[in-house]
Amino acid sequence: MKAVTPAGAPVLCLASASPRRQALLASIGVPVSVLPSDIDETPLEGESPHSYVERLAVAKAQAAMGKTALPVLGSDTAVVIDDTILGKPNDQQHAADMLHRLSGRTHQVLTAVAVSGPRGILSCCVTTNVTMRELSAEEIACYWLTGEPADKAGGYAIQGLAAIFIEHIQGSHSAVVGLPLFETTHLLRQQGVPVWAGSYPL
Repeated sequence: MKAVTPAGAPVLCLASASPRRQALLASIGVPVSVLPSDIDETPLEGESPHSYVERLAVAKAQAAMGKTALPVLGSDTAVVIDDTILGKPNDQQHAADMLHRLSGRTHQVLTAVAVSGPRGILSCCVTTNVTMRELSAEEIACYWLTGEPADKAGGYAIQGLAAIFIEHIQGSHSAVVGLPLFETTHLLRQQGVPVWAGSYPL
């Protein structure tokens, strides 16, 4: 029988300050300590979006590994359209340009996860197709004023007000928010990290 972790005791180090990733891990009963990793996120020349997000997820995990005895989870998410990575907006015009580009089209959200542990670093990358309805210039301008797009890849948050912009998704909703929970759980189990920690670890 597996040992039961004291309720609330961290079983994983999250190498990210993202409150969305913290909330997703909490939703599957994985209490974490938070140790954000500061790494260079510049894409390499000729690097594919898939390779880019997985490389960053692994690098974030590696950067935190020497600072904690816990297994470490690193993750990265990119919004991609026409093989171009859309990062976080620099200003209102940048956000508007990205949303106009996404409007009425299907784009991809790539989320990579890397987990360190006794098996080294295990990683995966999940692709979700997201179709956004056509947006008016007025909607885009009003959305910026909410403050929500300012720190979001692609300039929108599917778990927030921008949920009304999303016509259809094909793939993992939680991956678009920040972590693909099905695949993350698989990696955690492979590294011996209990899910539903402090209750009935799986």
